[in-house]
Amino acid sequence: MWELIRANKRKSIILMAIMGSLLIALGYAIGYAYAGEIGALIGLAAAVGIWIIQSLIAYFAGSKILLATSRASLIQKDMHPQLYNIVEEMKIAANLPYMPKIYIIPEQTPNAFASGTNPKNSTIAVTAGLLAKLNRDELQGVIAHEMSHILNRDILFMTYAATMLGTIVLISEVYVRTFFFTGSSSRRRYSKPSGSNIYMIIIPLLLAILSPIIAQLLYFAISRKREYLADACAVRLTRYPVGLASALEKISHGARSGGDLDDNKITRPLYISDPKQESSALSSLGSTHPPIHNRIAILQKLSGSVGFSSYQRAYSKINSKKCDFMPASALKEKDLKVRQASARPEKSVDQKTQARQVGDMIMAANSFAFIQCQCGMKIKLPPSYDKPQVRCPRCKTIHSVPTAEMAGILAGLNAAKGKNEPSQAARKPKIYTYKRRASGGWESFKCKCDNLIQLSPAFKGDHINCSSCGTRVNIKN
Repeated sequence: MWELIRANKRKSIILMAIMGSLLIALGYAIGYAYAGEIGALIGLAAAVGIWIIQSLIAYFAGSKILLATSRASLIQKDMHPQLYNIVEEMKIAANLPYMPKIYIIPEQTPNAFASGTNPKNSTIAVTAGLLAKLNRDELQGVIAHEMSHILNRDILFMTYAATMLGTIVLISEVYVRTFFFTGSSSRRRYSKPSGSNIYMIIIPLLLAILSPIIAQLLYFAISRKREYLADACAVRLTRYPVGLASALEKISHGARSGGDLDDNKITRPLYISDPKQESSALSSLGSTHPPIHNRIAILQKLSGSVGFSSYQRAYSKINSKKCDFMPASALKEKDLKVRQASARPEKSVDQKTQARQVGDMIMAANSFAFIQCQCGMKIKLPPSYDKPQVRCPRCKTIHSVPTAEMAGILAGLNAAKGKNEPSQAARKPKIYTYKRRASGGWESFKCKCDNLIQLSPAFKGDHINCSSCGTRVNIKN
């Protein structure tokens, strides 16, 4: 596997060098067209400066920008235990030392993507529609695919490649629009072109037109191969290719049904499947992803055993050509036996109930508080609600907003009130107890540190630790 990662990094460096050369050549040519040799040096310096600034932003804040653009919210284990357990399983299977943070995107179109610069700060984001429409085996296949991108260091490459491509496109568009629509200085200066002067007009213009196309083709080629490689790694992690194939079918169907994900051009190349990609091979030429029907056909060809060599054989049969993106060291690894489908029974839930459950989880991730009234009404309070009480809109019962539902919290806070230094007793770690209601729905209460703790209907543990201060809270059912 280390040879595979090393080969992946080597290809990334080559691609980045080619795209960097295009960027430098473009800046030099445009500068030379405007102001000769001095302008060439200025254009080169400007192109490099823009790329460095964007690269620094991508490295230090790229993942946060992508998640914020997608309106993703961080979720904890108690909010969706199954998803957390699947991510943990795939993290162990991939032998990664760090657990990726898990985010949910409030969109009904099923999809997912991974981001970050290294496994230590990696994230996996899934849409609400993905959780509602996939079973456990299918969800495991999608998470394994995203975990493979983290394992193979694709997340860093995708961030930098997108940054470099964006820079090339930006500079090219500015020059081409200036040249054709505002009348550039070079056009005025060489209104009667002769000899070498005509080349000073044609060469920068050709570079401005062709550089984004060449960079885009390189980006497409390497991105498509990485998607195939991530599929191969995913089935090796799960040992169940049917799960990923079935998930891709549902994701493809969800994309054809329409959604808001296709409007987000920033994260579009990162998703497991292009949200805007059609099923036909012709319409897939302009996509960063290989045709999804092709990926499904390869996965369906796998039977009996899974591994890099078996995936290569299936790829060659479907595409009628030899696979050339698998490192030789990876092909030496032994194939693994395909496992049986998960035997865990799944409860059939109607779409309306699923949508309600996912909506509650998104609210919980955004710090909404839940109060279950005795009349059966579930009251949902936004984090901006600052009143001590709330009235049930159905039965008019007055409820206290959850601020002190754990035994001993008020006493501990009152004891420390008015003192500059907390007492020795207050500094000792305490274990509190929260008695859960019999409603079986979402419940909320606040820790001593004022952090809101959420318990989902699927939470079955006997305790939970506060994500802010680490206080252990025993849960009584």
